[in-house]
Amino acid sequence: MRPPASEAELMERAREWAGWPLAAIAAECGVQVPADLRRAKGWIGQLLEAALGATGSSLPEPDFPGIGVEMKTLPVNEVGQPQESTYVCTAPLDGSLGTRWEASWVRRKLSRVLWVPVAMGSSLGERRLGQALLWSPNAEEEGLLRTDWEEHAATIALGELWQLDARRGRALQIRPKGASADSTTWTLDDEGEWTRAQAIGFYLRASFTGGILARNFRLPKG
Repeated sequence: MRPPASEAELMERAREWAGWPLAAIAAECGVQVPADLRRAKGWIGQLLEAALGATGSSLPEPDFPGIGVEMKTLPVNEVGQPQESTYVCTAPLDGSLGTRWEASWVRRKLSRVLWVPVAMGSSLGERRLGQALLWSPNAEEEGLLRTDWEEHAATIALGELWQLDARRGRALQIRPKGASADSTTWTLDDEGEWTRAQAIGFYLRASFTGGILARNFRLPKG
């Protein structure tokens, strides 16, 4: 499918898929449904990229680069509450992260987001898409994100990686990134020496994304 030419066209496509089970969307796109997500991590997002016409998933740009929109799926329970944190992007440990929130990749990724809730089902194919939401952070939300990012960035810049903990950050947390604990990347330690460390990434807390859905769809907060 060709990329959407506007946000309006993207939202129209998303509304057309709302309520569809993943198995039916996969059939329309000629995609096979895996037995589960243990060996197919990211499959739901990849399916929706195909269904909606995204082109930027493997590139350092938004999923819909022509209109500057990133897409994120949200697994939700029966009352619309997100069930897990949402991956944003990697947290580089090689000194390229920077110290300015305004220039950060996290901020660019989250400047305009299409949230697509995916309701839980008895099987992967029976999970259904909910109503999509096009979102940009308001002043309060961006303030929370900025504060968390700056704290994490300062910790990384000082080489104090042992202080990075998923419990830190009200909205944005740091968690291991990769298929296993063996996924590593190069980093500078506190003595300025290159060493290997576990790859990490920025994630949005479920409480933060749950608040976004609650405010826009009048859902109960988690």
